[in-house]
Amino acid sequence: MKTITLSLLAILIMGGIYIAAQESSYQEEASGGSANNVTMEDGKQIVAITAKGGYSPKVSSAKADIPTIIRMKTRGAFDCSSSVVIPSIGYQGYLPPTGETNINIPAQKAGTTLQGMCGMGMYRFQIQFS
Repeated sequence: MKTITLSLLAILIMGGIYIAAQESSYQEEASGGSANNVTMEDGKQIVAITAKGGYSPKVSSAKADIPTIIRMKTRGAFDCSSSVVIPSIGYQGYLPPTGETNINIPAQKAGTTLQGMCGMGMYRFQIQFS
């Protein structure tokens, strides 16, 4: 009995360490910061934002006058951040629990700040165009 209990305890500890390591690497990916989350693809800029328990990064800087795609990334998101609203462009949609969703944004003028939020308004993100 004692051997079984110790074996189960060891399995639980090792499983917890594995899950923590996986979550840590995902958090590092998710917290890319505004300097690293904007790239160019086929003449459009891609603003990558992770949705899970909020949005990361909360503030992104993008170039004005360029068609833009917001690439929403999820991985195990089952909270309200999977419901995205961007009022100024009339966007409202649901993200899959895991995956990527592209939201096309028309070119924005310099000085524009695009605000996004979850369906409940609890979590927010913004993209500043300059």
